Amino acid sequence: MVNSLKHKWLIYALSVLVAAIAAHESIGFLFLLLVVFLFCVYKRFAMLHCFYVIIVGIVCYLHFSNQMNQIYEPLELPVTLTWTDEYKINGAKIRGFMKDDQGHKVYVTYELKTKEEKYRFQTMPLVGMRFEIIGTLNKPDPPAHKYGFNMDNYLKSKGAIGILEILDWTYINSTSSIFQKISSQRHFLIQHIENTFPTSLVAEAQSLLIGFQENVDSEMTRAYQKLGITHLFAISGLHIAILSLIVFQGLLRIGVRRELATLLLILILPIYGMLAGGAPSVWRAVIVAEIILLTQLYKKIPVDDALAISFIFFVLIEPWSIYQIGFQLSYLATLSLIYSGNILNRYKSWIIQSFLITFVCQLLVYPLLLFHFYEISISSLVANIVFVPLFSFVILPINIVLLIVSFLPGQVDSILFNIYEPLRELLAQFILWIQTLPNQMWIPGKPALILIVVAYLSIFYSFYLFDKGAKIWKYCLVLFIPILLLHFHNKSFADLRISFISVGQGDSILIELPYSSEVYLIDSGGVLRFEGEEWKKTNEPYEVGRQVVVPYLKGKGIHRINKLIITHADSDHVEGAEEIVKELEVKEIHISPNSYEKDVMKDLVQATNDMKIPILEQMSDNYWIANDYIFQYLWPNDVEYEGNDDSLVLYVANDQFSVLFTGDLEEAGEKEMLKQYPKLKNINILKAGHHGSKTSSSEIFIQNLMPQLTIFSSGKNNRYGHPHKEVIERYQNNGIGMLNTADSGTIEITVNKKEIKVITSY
Repeated sequence: MVNSLKHKWLIYALSVLVAAIAAHESIGFLFLLLVVFLFCVYKRFAMLHCFYVIIVGIVCYLHFSNQMNQIYEPLELPVTLTWTDEYKINGAKIRGFMKDDQGHKVYVTYELKTKEEKYRFQTMPLVGMRFEIIGTLNKPDPPAHKYGFNMDNYLKSKGAIGILEILDWTYINSTSSIFQKISSQRHFLIQHIENTFPTSLVAEAQSLLIGFQENVDSEMTRAYQKLGITHLFAISGLHIAILSLIVFQGLLRIGVRRELATLLLILILPIYGMLAGGAPSVWRAVIVAEIILLTQLYKKIPVDDALAISFIFFVLIEPWSIYQIGFQLSYLATLSLIYSGNILNRYKSWIIQSFLITFVCQLLVYPLLLFHFYEISISSLVANIVFVPLFSFVILPINIVLLIVSFLPGQVDSILFNIYEPLRELLAQFILWIQTLPNQMWIPGKPALILIVVAYLSIFYSFYLFDKGAKIWKYCLVLFIPILLLHFHNKSFADLRISFISVGQGDSILIELPYSSEVYLIDSGGVLRFEGEEWKKTNEPYEVGRQVVVPYLKGKGIHRINKLIITHADSDHVEGAEEIVKELEVKEIHISPNSYEKDVMKDLVQATNDMKIPILEQMSDNYWIANDYIFQYLWPNDVEYEGNDDSLVLYVANDQFSVLFTGDLEEAGEKEMLKQYPKLKNINILKAGHHGSKTSSSEIFIQNLMPQLTIFSSGKNNRYGHPHKEVIERYQNNGIGMLNTADSGTIEITVNKKEIKVITSY
């Protein structure tokens, strides 16, 4: 039986994958089993195997469907729940996953009452603690836009039924199990590293040794992303291999027989998997290593079969894991390395082999990376040649040694820290510098599903051509055509596109001219921050620019902004700008005269000075023409900046269409602007001033403009009551249509000669 399944486990893994997708999405996906069956016939597998593939798929589908029906049963409140090891304490909240006695998983949020309560929960592992809970079960809010973080999908990937907001809870007891004890040891190691390692080394040690990444600085994380080396901080096959080698050789050195050492390693690896947080990459590596070690004792099994068996095992236990990004990337990357052996064996140079390993791995995962993140690091092809061996064979072993000596008495650890810390700091500064080099990221945007399929077909066909010894131009051409399609697919439109991005209580408006010939962004959103108690502050503050606006721009394939227009110096319009200029290429910035002197503009001005981006002050009558559209500033008309009534007001028009963006212009400014431009009438679209405040959208202003549609940009349940009831009534009384980002999410408008089309996120 074992011999008959050799090199066939991958086919059964595909059958299990199809069954899991069908159970989650629709039974119609089971037709893909027929494709797998036909492939088996084409490969001339025994007919028995061909039919087994179908049978396994159907049986697994029934198993997964039954499993998910049980998991997603309604949760009856009050309920007794037990903490898992997936939780975070950040600011004044605990967020994470708990399970009921039947194994139903739910995402919970709990607001800490006091500083003392927070400290108590931080200094003890919550894993295994049982609480009687009173709360409300809510559906997650929809994402701000189609490229934003989707909480519903995240819960789906975790097999969780919803979000439970805890109103009150009562501690019952703590469960005692091997899993709970190992999780407690993980918590102990996290605390031990924080208490004994120098501050600058804590995040690295926690990430590399136990997979805890909560303390990694966001600036450094972004630097790793630009260089394409974030995978080095995810415990994976190479980490497991190195640690296994150290443990195995250590056991042999102290006189343990090889067979016994192998058995001990088989027992130790799952424990380390739990200590390391149990991420998909960890368990994939552990299970593959376990299978290979077992076959060393009994009968050898090919590594591709070991990988496929681990996949089947993982999905059978947690069928929802197929939606986890880490799970997808982990298996695809490993698969690429296994099947690229023929390519690597053709070259003896380690530099060429290192480049090819990175290239093949990147090639197989790049469509998936674009689907999830909309961008790819180009510099990773070179950076990984240097950083993979550096982190794997130098930095990781050093951290293992530092952890061991940190438990020893005396000053040995202090001496080693004093030697290593300055060297590591130099490396960090080098990484931060090198990531500032331009044009390191390819940002084609989120591809359509059909383009993902085309990209993977081209990849597999290029591997086939390489194996057949085809000329290099043939497989380069096969790969290059879908890359061109991916690069231009988000730019092939002949319309004017205007997007009112849902940024909460603030403004951010994207204007795209046909074929992305020019891209303008009016305001960047922001958060009005209020001073609070120190213990309630989050580790990483919420940033609208980085977490909402930038993903939207990248999702649309935008890497360059020709003009960033900051209407005025209020935090809900400008705070996100700093993150935007750091993430994307901004050619120039327009501001209201002298608004740069305000404190809220300081971070942006500093960033633009560092990056040599020109800041241009604008006034009424300044204009430019692009693609048959005139862009004209109608306001302000003086150089003294006094606030909302000195907002930049931009008028955009051609023969068929006109739109007015008013910033936070209020009633006095509206009246003065109408005096200056008496012919400003009957526009198509108006962005209402000041989020619909009652101090804006005066009756005379509305009756002069008479827009077909008015857009309010405001936050859901905002504290200001925007848009104000009186303002809404004014527009209604004049028969004017209205949309609000608080109710509709991001509002996208496309304009051509025939029509104006409006699409909302929800």
